[in-house]
Amino acid sequence: MIIVVGKEASKKQIDYIIGKISELGLKPLYLPGTEKTVIGAIGDERVLSQLNLESLSCVEKVVPILKPYRAVSREFRKQDTIVEVKGHKIGGSHFAMIAGPCSIESQAQFREAATRLKTLGISFVRGGAFKPRTSPYSFTGLEGEGLQILKEVKEETGQIMVTELMDTRDFDAVCAHTDIIQIGARNMQNFKLLKQVGQGNLPVLLKRGYAATIEEFLLAAEYIVSEGNPNVILCERGIRTFETAYRNTLDINAIPLLKQLTHLPVIADPSHGCGKRSLISPLTKAIVAAGADGAMIEVHPSPETALSDGDQQLNIEDFAQLLVELRPYLKLAGKEFPEARP
Repeated sequence: MIIVVGKEASKKQIDYIIGKISELGLKPLYLPGTEKTVIGAIGDERVLSQLNLESLSCVEKVVPILKPYRAVSREFRKQDTIVEVKGHKIGGSHFAMIAGPCSIESQAQFREAATRLKTLGISFVRGGAFKPRTSPYSFTGLEGEGLQILKEVKEETGQIMVTELMDTRDFDAVCAHTDIIQIGARNMQNFKLLKQVGQGNLPVLLKRGYAATIEEFLLAAEYIVSEGNPNVILCERGIRTFETAYRNTLDINAIPLLKQLTHLPVIADPSHGCGKRSLISPLTKAIVAAGADGAMIEVHPSPETALSDGDQQLNIEDFAQLLVELRPYLKLAGKEFPEARP
């Protein structure tokens, strides 16, 4: 339920409403604004009928939320959420490019990737320290050593780092080394993990599970936001279908639909979405046209020697060319992309 409070409401009145919501066993969410303040009540809204909140002079209206996901819905918040990290924005009119290798393989490899991306104006760098793989015999990441490399390169270059968290036991270590926590497709419905990152203060990049519906995806985001962390970035990364000509099917439909259903920023990962290097450029242009707030692309200094997912990683030169080709698409989409440069 949404309780809309006028700007003349006092702190005492707002605290009273929040207190009553808590007393009834519901979770209050407080979203102050310049003109109006929105207070959300998450849980069984039927118990709120006991309060008769509309009788309070400071309350303008009380609106039930019909969607099963509450705090992430457009019903709850009309304006776009913009996630800001160290002065760089994701969402709204801003287009964020997140690039970097699938895995951190060595200090030399990750430093080269990050520094060369920095010359292209890329502020957000991805790199996996923990790598969930289908086969137990595949390279599964450097783990703690990878996190240390991530942190060292972050301190050297000043870039914003994104890495995956797979286990609640690694939460503190990951938080100490990165700027954005990624929850991968395999963990989209790991509810303990979602609650853990929801109780933290780092932005969370949540990837859609490869067999998840849109509603399941948004309910996973709800787990995070309902725990108190509003800084969630949704990432469409391809779903599993009957097609075998490429790795996954990038669900372009999901991007404009998610933009209608939720106020959270929506990006896409064309690298995992297709698994084929030759398709990354056209798919990136397609997600811009569909209204995405950013892209997450795997870029490696030497994809042919990559220890994981080499077939879906661009080299630096091809990535630089993609940035040039994206400019007219971003302009038509009304997206600002000031950082990247050819």
